[in-house]
Amino acid sequence: MKYYKLTLYIVLLVCFAGNNACTDGFEEKNISPNSPTTISPPFLLTTAIERSVDRMWGSNIRFERLNIDGPMCWMGYLGRNIYGNEGDDYTIQLSMYNNTWKAFYNDALSNLNRITEITRPEGAKPNATYEGIAIALKSWVFSMLTDCWGPVPFSEALKGTSGEPIYSPEYDSQESIYATLLEDLKTANEKLVVGGPAIDGAADLIYKGDILKWKKFTNSLRLRLANRQAAKNPTVSRAIFAEILGNPDTYPIFTSVADNAILRHTANRPSNNEWHEAMIQGNRTDWNVGKVLIDKLNALEDPRVEVYAQPVSPGVYVGIPNGLPDADATTYLNTTSKIGTKFLAPDAPSVIMTFSELQFILAEAVLDGDLTIGSAQDYFEQGIAASFLQHDVAMPADYITKLGPVTRELVFDQKYLALYGQGIEMWTEYRRTGLPVLPPKDSRAVFVNDGILPTRLPYPTTEQSLNTSAYARAVEMIGGENNAKTPLWWVE
Repeated sequence: MKYYKLTLYIVLLVCFAGNNACTDGFEEKNISPNSPTTISPPFLLTTAIERSVDRMWGSNIRFERLNIDGPMCWMGYLGRNIYGNEGDDYTIQLSMYNNTWKAFYNDALSNLNRITEITRPEGAKPNATYEGIAIALKSWVFSMLTDCWGPVPFSEALKGTSGEPIYSPEYDSQESIYATLLEDLKTANEKLVVGGPAIDGAADLIYKGDILKWKKFTNSLRLRLANRQAAKNPTVSRAIFAEILGNPDTYPIFTSVADNAILRHTANRPSNNEWHEAMIQGNRTDWNVGKVLIDKLNALEDPRVEVYAQPVSPGVYVGIPNGLPDADATTYLNTTSKIGTKFLAPDAPSVIMTFSELQFILAEAVLDGDLTIGSAQDYFEQGIAASFLQHDVAMPADYITKLGPVTRELVFDQKYLALYGQGIEMWTEYRRTGLPVLPPKDSRAVFVNDGILPTRLPYPTTEQSLNTSAYARAVEMIGGENNAKTPLWWVE
């Protein structure tokens, strides 16, 4: 016993003599490497990309499928052959706007915000490349939020864990959000330097670490937003068009379909495409391709119909009208075209932005006098050709000739055809411009919302209960009613 006591005394004496060396760094040494206290940027980036893009493209959760049950039906790309009150008749399910809002803020923006905190110069892991990507993606997600709802928490958002936490963030006007997003995207481009700090390519589900392509996306997105606000703030938008198009080395943009911003899915769950999960894995056959889309394609003898839809008989494509009562809609289940198999494949890409869309943006900008570089006709033709190439469809030699010279109406007719799948984007463009002109509604159709195609999503009930004062001020900013009939700021 004395031996053990002597040994313990010697050990303690050595520790003391070594200036407490036995306890120096104890906290660090006592941390398990298998239980990190800080999540690294690659994991945050992968999660943020998956959660934001999946939510945008469809979500496989019933009553939450914003794109599939909302804009894809509202714009006539799809139609419901049953359960028309899940979006097709303009009903907006409570869980659709509650949980989509929550997903964009909690699952996407919170992770992207954490990346910027960690990787900024004074952060724990400085890396301008990760920071630039996160800023670009934050700008994209916030643009969807404001384009769906109008004023949203922005400048005071995502501060619940900051040194001076904000639990009841104010709503910013759509105009001020756009102004900041356009500046943030310019900052993101500056931080994204080819040959700059490396990132984990495997964590980047969009471009696999190709920084030049991230720069192209960042600047192309900036042009999308500049174009969208051009009618309300032409001076700023025109300056941005001139800056980007006049300095291609500093501000590269999409130059081919190889630059398209898409989430590349895998054939394995849970990384499969959300449409595949909802419709194939979920065994749901509730959607057929819309009559509006099919009629436009058939009138043009447009072979993209073979990719967008499945024939009801060899070479025959028929669309389902929107807004039909279930008694009528169910008769169309097997008599109208189902969604094209390429869009239902497990590894089908979810699309964020394409070279084709960018060309139509540039064509519109030239026609509107917001861009003086390039030809509207050339941009228009390149947009059409890019859409055909994107879907691996051969464009008929006389296709563009039959369309005639470019006009604003033609730009939006072709943009509509090119944005199949991107219902949220086309919904936004339609609300902004009223184009393309949609055909009269079916005489049997029954729509809610006073028959008005939804102009925005209602604010979540959670905001009404948890952020009451700021919510009330936001409602006043949009005219005093939290409904789906109020036009948003950028409407022409």
